[in-house]
Amino acid sequence: MNNSVETIGNLIDKQSVSFISSVDENGYPNTKAMLAPVKREGIKTIYWHTNSPSMRVKQYRDNPKACIYFCDEQSFRGVMLKGTMEVVDDIEVKKEIWKDDFSMYYQGGMDGGDFIILKFTAETGRYYSDFLSEDFEIK
Repeated sequence: MNNSVETIGNLIDKQSVSFISSVDENGYPNTKAMLAPVKREGIKTIYWHTNSPSMRVKQYRDNPKACIYFCDEQSFRGVMLKGTMEVVDDIEVKKEIWKDDFSMYYQGGMDGGDFIILKFTAETGRYYSDFLSEDFEIK
């Protein structure tokens, strides 16, 4: 696929919903719809915010294997990325990502203890478009 980082990045940026998957204590995948990521670095590193008591936070701490998915239902294109999810509680990262609008989700604000960051690092992916799928590695 030509310009895969740009093509996939554009697909990600246009979606208001994303899907993240974790692995539970019995080895089963658990998928959750999330808002769009709050930051991305190419297609290698993608960030979300969530509540620290979230079931996902515990699952990612126990097993960092993760899968994320973005789809454009209008064009029926999608991308699955596989890699690892890190739970980040670093104040500098939080400051960089925090927006005042987030206070509606986190009553204690950025420092209230409930605001936490999920950092996904992609290793491989699979892109679907025009009835064709293509696997790729991410460097």
